[in-house]
Amino acid sequence: MKIAGPNSGYSDGDVDTNFSANRALEDIVAERFSRRQTLFGGMSATAMAVFGTTLLAACGDENEAPVVNAGQSATTNSGRVVTLAGTATDMDGVQTTAWTQTDGPDVELINADSTTASFLAPSVESAATLTFSFEATDAKGQSTSAETTVTVNPAVLGFTAVAQNLDDVVTVPAGYSVTVMTRLGDPIAAGVSAYANDGTDTNFANRIGDHGDALAWFGLDSSGNRDDDSSTRGLLVQNHENLNDQYLHVNNPSAAPRPTSEALKEIEAHGVSVTEYIDSGDRTWSYVQDSSFNRRITPNTPVVFNGQASGSDWFKTVASATGTDGTGTINNCANGHTRWATALTCEENWAGYFRRDNSGDGTDNANRSDRELTSLRRYGVNSTSGNYSWSSASASDPIFRRWDARATGASATDDYRNEPFKFGWVVEFDPYDKSQAPRKRTALGRMGHEGAWLGKLTDGKKVSVYLGDDARREYFYKFVSNANWDPADAQSSNRLAIGDKYLDSGTLYVARFNSDGTGTWLPLVFGQVPNRPATGSDPEYIFADQADILVNARLAADAVGATPMDRPEWTATNNLTGEVYLTLTNNNSSNRPLDDTDAANPRHFGAVKGSSTSYGNANGHIIRIRENSDEPAATGFTWDIYLFGADSADADANNVNLSGLDASNDFSSPDGLWFSRPQNAAGLVNPVLWIQTDDGAFTDRTNNQMLAAMPGSVGDGGSKTITNVGESGSASQATFVGAVATEATLRRFLTGPLECEITGVDTTPDGRTLFVGIQHPGENGGPDAPSSNWPQSQSGNASGRPRSAVVAITKDDGGVIAL
Repeated sequence: MKIAGPNSGYSDGDVDTNFSANRALEDIVAERFSRRQTLFGGMSATAMAVFGTTLLAACGDENEAPVVNAGQSATTNSGRVVTLAGTATDMDGVQTTAWTQTDGPDVELINADSTTASFLAPSVESAATLTFSFEATDAKGQSTSAETTVTVNPAVLGFTAVAQNLDDVVTVPAGYSVTVMTRLGDPIAAGVSAYANDGTDTNFANRIGDHGDALAWFGLDSSGNRDDDSSTRGLLVQNHENLNDQYLHVNNPSAAPRPTSEALKEIEAHGVSVTEYIDSGDRTWSYVQDSSFNRRITPNTPVVFNGQASGSDWFKTVASATGTDGTGTINNCANGHTRWATALTCEENWAGYFRRDNSGDGTDNANRSDRELTSLRRYGVNSTSGNYSWSSASASDPIFRRWDARATGASATDDYRNEPFKFGWVVEFDPYDKSQAPRKRTALGRMGHEGAWLGKLTDGKKVSVYLGDDARREYFYKFVSNANWDPADAQSSNRLAIGDKYLDSGTLYVARFNSDGTGTWLPLVFGQVPNRPATGSDPEYIFADQADILVNARLAADAVGATPMDRPEWTATNNLTGEVYLTLTNNNSSNRPLDDTDAANPRHFGAVKGSSTSYGNANGHIIRIRENSDEPAATGFTWDIYLFGADSADADANNVNLSGLDASNDFSSPDGLWFSRPQNAAGLVNPVLWIQTDDGAFTDRTNNQMLAAMPGSVGDGGSKTITNVGESGSASQATFVGAVATEATLRRFLTGPLECEITGVDTTPDGRTLFVGIQHPGENGGPDAPSSNWPQSQSGNASGRPRSAVVAITKDDGGVIAL
């Protein structure tokens, strides 16, 4: 159709018939569309036309909805903090803004009613897209929203490795902060004075003990009840293994006979502490001095014996004619905890505390049976004074007399000859309940217990506990319960009764590692264990009953032919795969000569430190196993060596540095070992493994350290034959090695102060606070010339005696530690 001109008589009503000076509707709409299209790129012309027409209806009181932007799409990894930053403008002013999640795995939005919100990226097994809507409303009720997306990938290590260093502080990666928490001597009861740290302090039964070791977090809710998911209030349970006695006294300890005041202080500084920690907001941590939960368990605390050896003649003394009770726990090293919320503390190097003259004028050999003497020698109870000569403080007070284990009376119930047999056990206690005495679980065997870690728990299957005996050429053990796991037991209020159910009846096994990458669990059961053959000056040892086997587990392990290991220490369970890891800290040439390596303990080499070279396996390794068919009660397993410690600067890459370590992750003498909790992203999908060192071979390069790892699984490497080199000669050894470490799978996270050991690790359930134990800084110094000033040095004060302590480590942005 032809369009008529200005003077035509006919029109179809189109706009071109209006020749007035007023603006046309479509011009107004076009102008609005052009302006807002620039601001709202991507909207359709039709939609904007409708929006414009609606606005036009408010003649004389025009209002435009806010202009919003939800920001660019982003990509992150599980466990990291994500910030959503929106913008909103409006000619009448923005009244409210709000973020909401519209798709993807649910997260908790923090400050959702603001322009800037944040959330913690959830754990995902593969990439997941989360969608968020940002809406703004103006003063007149007009609203506009926009969307953005965040793609979350699985967790990865997310920090820059800490460099090797010899600084007198705890060093952590950039973006992390350190808070010193409970320290040696800190008061944990009302009315106890602050610690002077000059040797004058007393009353260690109400203070934090020395040499803080393994630790664990037990949550509390706001009412003081058990809460396994609480990350803001809880109880920190920590072992206190030993002493730097030169710093406990004004001017070093006195010589024997020891003053009772000094000896009592030293005794009380051993054991376990339970201390309430609280977060006052945003992971600002402190401890509660007068908490009703605070507690010390010391060598003077009453205990009871449970399990198959309870009541045995081995336990009868002048203080316990029944052999069912005892006093105290000592040299508490590594630990464990149970799903029913009890703590397991483990007695390690206890033998040296007792006086028992093995020869000379003071010997009691004539009053001992051959069986007793064999047992005492096998466990190393042969000191002529005891580590600290406590028995010299008093011949009548049982606090001190009990450390004299000589057979001087007419029978065992007239003296303390059997006191050493009452140590070397796993001890279970309820951190929430002071009223119940700790229980020594004899079914788990007597040894130099480094730790006791439960295997993966499965409904209807047995409960397994993995145990390292911390001495060179000792063994790796497993206990399997008679009872099947019932998840309902996890929330029982009578927690120690649940321990009775699973830890008092079962079978103790010891490991034999075969050369083909398999292994066998050998039962230590009376009637199945042969007599231990005569060894050296020891006659043949004939086991009398199951109690005898448990009290003398080392002798039983000898008899069945278990594999002697390079100092087995901590165990840790990967709760995803069920695989169990064991640190083998080190060995020397006298205990692991060149011609006595095996597939599970394969290395013998020269480790250089300064101008000296020591031979053996100075740097240690970490072995791991997987039970056949993933059954906790399996009697067979497969294994490989996950990591080999090495000095990357000078170790032979083909025969010593078998894990391909470099300066960002090389280490020596692995000790502490722990997988992150499965309540947060660090413990899911590919759990983070924490590795702590207790080293003397590598400390010319760096102080002891803690590494974060993301291991693969048994069999991810392959077989390898290495050439070992001794002081005179060489030999080949076949073994099985795990995948080579990379920057993505192993990094140094922390180094400690001078002369310390890094030991003890746990996090809050949310994974956003990491607790680490710093043990014996400055151990080689003296009161007048301490060789470390930590923890004072952490805040720049390079003075004062050093103290073992716990540190709380947090990520400055509030994310999950290590990710």
